[in-house]
Amino acid sequence: MSIAHHIAMVLAQAAPAATAEPAVAQNAGTALQSTAMPAAPAPLPTPDMGILHFVSQSDIVGKTLFVILILMSLVTWYLIVVKALNSTMIRMRSRDFLDKFWGASSLEQVEHEITTHGARDPFSHLASHAMYAQAHHAKYGATTLSEAGSNSEFVTRTMRKVIDEETAKLENGLTVLASVGSTAPFVGLFGTVWGVYHALVGIGLADGVTINRIAGPVGEALIMTGLGLAVAIPAVLAYNTFVRKNRVFLSRLDAFAHDLFAFLTTGQQVAISDSKVRAMRRTGGSQATRGSE
Repeated sequence: MSIAHHIAMVLAQAAPAATAEPAVAQNAGTALQSTAMPAAPAPLPTPDMGILHFVSQSDIVGKTLFVILILMSLVTWYLIVVKALNSTMIRMRSRDFLDKFWGASSLEQVEHEITTHGARDPFSHLASHAMYAQAHHAKYGATTLSEAGSNSEFVTRTMRKVIDEETAKLENGLTVLASVGSTAPFVGLFGTVWGVYHALVGIGLADGVTINRIAGPVGEALIMTGLGLAVAIPAVLAYNTFVRKNRVFLSRLDAFAHDLFAFLTTGQQVAISDSKVRAMRRTGGSQATRGSE
C-alpha cells in the first residue's frame, strides 16, 4: 500500500506541470508571431494641389506674374465685351442712317435728320462734315490755309480727316488685344520656369526624394503656362475678328465717301454698293436726273 500511495502522489504532482507547459508554449508562440509581423504603416496625407496652393507657396516673382496674367485676362474680356457691343450699335445706327440718306429727297432733308438726331455713327458724321465743308467754302471761300484750294479739294481734305478719325475710333483697344495675345504665353512660360526652378531646388535640399515630391511641384508650375494660353487665345481671336469687321466697315465707309463726294461736287447720279443708282437734289438747287433701279 505504501508503494501504490507513493506512485499516486508522484502522478498528481506531475499533472499540473504537464498542463502548464502547453499554455506557456502557446503564449510564447503568440509573442513570436506578434514580433514577426509588424503593423502596417498609416497612409501618408495627400498634399494639396492646385493653382491657389502654387501661388501661396511661390515667392514675390511668382505672385507678381500671376497677378499680371489675371489683369491681362480682365482687360481682354472688358475690351471684348465693350467693343462687341459698340460695334453692334454702330452698325445698326449706320444701316438706319444709310436707309434714311438714300431715301431722302434732298440734302436739306438729310441735314435736318442729322440736326434732329445728331451724328451718331461714322456715316452721318462723314456726311455732316462734308456738307458743312462744301457749304462753308462755297459761301466764304479760302479764308485760312486749311481751306486753301478749290471747293472739291477742301471737301476731300475734310472727308479724309473724318475717315481717319473714325478709323482711329474703331481701332481703339486693338493694340492692347494684340499685345496681350503676343505676350501672355511668354509670361506664363516664365512663371512655369521660375516655379520649376524653385521646386527642384527645394527637392534637392530635402531627404527621401520620391516621384510624388517631384510631380506635385512641377505639375503646379505648369499651371502658369496653361493660364498664359487661356489669356492669350481669346485676345488673339478677338483681335482677328475685330480687324476683319473694321476692314469691311471702313471699305463701305470709303465707298460712301466717294458717292457723297461725287454728288456734292457734281450733283450727278451716284452708284451705291448694291448696284442700284439713285439721284438726289442739291440743296436749294435744280432737280437732278432721276436714276433707275
